[in-house]
Amino acid sequence: MQNFRGTFINKNRDAWVEINLSNLEHNVLLIKDFLKKNCNPKPDIFAVIKADGYGHGSLMCAPTLIACGVNYFGVASIDEGIELRENKITQPILVLGASPLWAMENAIKYDICVSIFNDEHIEMAQQLYERLNKKLKVHIKLDTGMNRIGINKEHSNNFIKKVLNSNAIELKGIFTHFADVENNDLFKRQIDEFQEIINPFKDIFKEKKVKIHCLNSPGMFSYPQYSYDMVRMGVIMWGLTPYSNENPNMPKVLPVMGLKARITNIHTLKKGDGISYGHTYIANEDTKVATIPIGYADGVARNLSGKISAYLNGKEIKQIGRITMDQIMFDVSNVDCKVGDIIVLLGEENKADTIDTWAEKLNTINYELTCRLKMRLSRIYVR
Repeated sequence: MQNFRGTFINKNRDAWVEINLSNLEHNVLLIKDFLKKNCNPKPDIFAVIKADGYGHGSLMCAPTLIACGVNYFGVASIDEGIELRENKITQPILVLGASPLWAMENAIKYDICVSIFNDEHIEMAQQLYERLNKKLKVHIKLDTGMNRIGINKEHSNNFIKKVLNSNAIELKGIFTHFADVENNDLFKRQIDEFQEIINPFKDIFKEKKVKIHCLNSPGMFSYPQYSYDMVRMGVIMWGLTPYSNENPNMPKVLPVMGLKARITNIHTLKKGDGISYGHTYIANEDTKVATIPIGYADGVARNLSGKISAYLNGKEIKQIGRITMDQIMFDVSNVDCKVGDIIVLLGEENKADTIDTWAEKLNTINYELTCRLKMRLSRIYVR
C-alpha cells in the first residue's frame, strides 16, 4: 500500500484521517456505469468538492476524480475555486452558493463560474465588463422550492432573457436544487416547475451549449430520466449514503474516509474507580484502559461518549467515560496490545461502527461529521 503525501501536513500527533483513493475511484466508476446504463445521452459528471471535499481533501482527491472522467467541479465559494486553480486544476468550476458582488472580479481573474439570480448580479457583470473587457461566466440558479437562494418562477423568464441578451455575461449553465428527493410529491412539484421554466429556452440553450442540471446524489439514482446535460455527484462518491431509507438503485459504494489513532497510554482501572470527567463510567471489575490522542476538538462529538466501538488488533473494543477535548479512552481488557498500536474508530476494519451509525446516534447526517474531522488531524492518502 502506497502513501500519498502531496499536501500532507504532519500535525505531530498520533491521530489521523485516512483517505482511500482506490475506494474513491471505485465509487466514481460505479456511478459512471449506472449513468451509462440509465441515461441517454450520458450526462457529464459534476463533482461537488466544497468544504474541502466534505472533509476528504479537495486538492488531493481532485486528480483521482479527473482521471475517472469528471468534467466539472462544484465549490461553495470563490476562495475554494481559487485554491483549485492555484493548484493547477483546469476543469470548469462553479460556485454553487451566492458570491458577494465585490468578489466577482476574482471569479473572472481565475476563470470561475458563479451562480447568479438577481439583477444586481447582472449589473455587476456589466461594470466588470466595461472595466476589464472580460465576460463573467455564470450559471443561473432557479429556486423551485428549496427557498434558499435563486430566482423564482415568477421572475425567471425575464431574468433569463436579460442574461441571454447581456454582452457582459457568458451563460454556461442553468440549474436548480431539490429539497427532498425521497418526497415524491415535493420532487414532482419542483421538477415540473423546473421544466416549465426552462422549456421555452431549450433550443437556445442547446445552441449556446448551456448546461442544464438538477440531479444531486440521491436524485440521480431515483430519477435518472431527468439527468439532462450534467449530474452533480456529491456525498455518494465519498461512500456515504444520501438516503434516509434504502434505495435499490444505489450501487454498493465503499467508505473513502477512515479515522485512526495510536495508543499513547495503557493502564489498569481498579474495580470501583471512575474515569474521565464526571466519572460517568465506573469499573465493575479491574479494567485495562487505552488512551488515544483525539477528542471533540478533532470532530469526535462529546455526545458520542459511551456509545461507540472501535477495533484494535482485529477485536472490537468499547469507548468508556466522557470523550474529552483531546483524548478518548477505551476498554481494551480483551485485547493483547501495547502503546503505539492503532485503534480504528472509522474505516473498513471497523465492523461495529460507521459514520452512518455515528450520525444516527447524534441525530444528524453523515457528511456533517466528515466535514468536522479535519481541524487538527493529519490526512494520509492511500491506495
